[in-house]
Amino acid sequence: MKAQFWELAAQLEREMQGSEMLLCNLSAERSDFVRFNKALVRQAGSVEQSYVSVRLVRDGRQASASIALTGSGDDAALATDTLRRLRTAVQELPPDPWLLVNETPQPSTSERRGALAPAEEVVDQALAAARGRDLVGFYAGGTLYRGFANSLGQRNWHEVDSFDFDWSLYHEGDRAVKTSYAGFDWQTAAFAARMARAAEQLELLGRPRRTLEPGEYRAYLAPRALAELMGLLTWGGFSARARETKQSPLLRMQEGRTLAAQLGVSENIAEGIAPAWQAEGFIKPACVPLIAAGKLAEPLVSPRSAKEYGLVTNGANGGEGPEALDVAPGALEERDVLQALDTGLYISNLWYLNFSDRPAGRITGMTRFATFWVEGGKIVAPVTPLRFDDSIYRLLGEALVDLTRERELLPDSSTYGERQTSSARLPGALVQALRFTL
Repeated sequence: MKAQFWELAAQLEREMQGSEMLLCNLSAERSDFVRFNKALVRQAGSVEQSYVSVRLVRDGRQASASIALTGSGDDAALATDTLRRLRTAVQELPPDPWLLVNETPQPSTSERRGALAPAEEVVDQALAAARGRDLVGFYAGGTLYRGFANSLGQRNWHEVDSFDFDWSLYHEGDRAVKTSYAGFDWQTAAFAARMARAAEQLELLGRPRRTLEPGEYRAYLAPRALAELMGLLTWGGFSARARETKQSPLLRMQEGRTLAAQLGVSENIAEGIAPAWQAEGFIKPACVPLIAAGKLAEPLVSPRSAKEYGLVTNGANGGEGPEALDVAPGALEERDVLQALDTGLYISNLWYLNFSDRPAGRITGMTRFATFWVEGGKIVAPVTPLRFDDSIYRLLGEALVDLTRERELLPDSSTYGERQTSSARLPGALVQALRFTL
């Protein structure tokens, strides 16, 4: 696949005229997909697909188009015809004042081989572990390919084997346990442990539910729950553009407000799934500190923001959101979570999150799936859904007790059009008080 992409890019380079510049981005995959429902396979298949975005830049103007590749000789003809159409279109476009592309070639190659289980083995293990239970879920695994080439001779290649199995064990009504297993190397024992833990929580969901009054409760946020909070902060929280326009949800941190000293957040491309470059050919640092020791650190600067605000780009994407979010671990052992919580809420998942006061960093949302009331370090009962409304400066600031030493890899599970390369690696978080409004 790499050789085919290089050959296609070289052929298009030969079509360049005058001051034209060509940028090509490849997005491809070879993936297996399995959909489960009621602990049965409802849909299974394999996908092999390749798309190339062709962008033509000339005299400060740009035009682009995407084409699907077939792997045949027709690809070159289609790409060449597309380039000629772009040449006609770009003449009619106005100059782009914030256009910035990398003109210093920086080649790179990254191939991360994983030990993926064949899809048939995944199915066998899942059905065996879920026997007698109502499992619904989705497995996606295989090799993701990303490539970049420009007419200045830059070549970048990224190839990674990864998988993501996202599933729920359903009890009844609105009760279910949602969990996942993802990574680069499938380990049967690790998957079995995840499934066994979910089964234990499913049994606990059978107990009579407890309804809590509004108020403040000590709480443990499992990695998936913390991921929802952090995901909301990525809506501009680490964006250079949002900082410059004062639209960041972390605006008060720009003015000197801090979070807990043990909190460290970074864009850790070196250990994620995403490639180490972006669409304009700029290379991303291995790690960009976003929050260091509770203080706001570097922003993610896209080329367009760099041009507009006189900054230096660090290879951020157009949305200036992290593609490999990494929250540093704490000192709390996962096996000690319930004892450390003592009395309060064990929250597995959150949903319907939004800002209730964006400039103040206030977030509202609801508990979902397996949320339990804990007394004396033991789970007592499942809890009816609750709505919280609290400030990020409390949750990850003065109210943050500790973070777990163990962390969970949570890839973007979206497969609309293609598998995604964004991911997050997060610990769980123990907080002294979480404010619930109803």
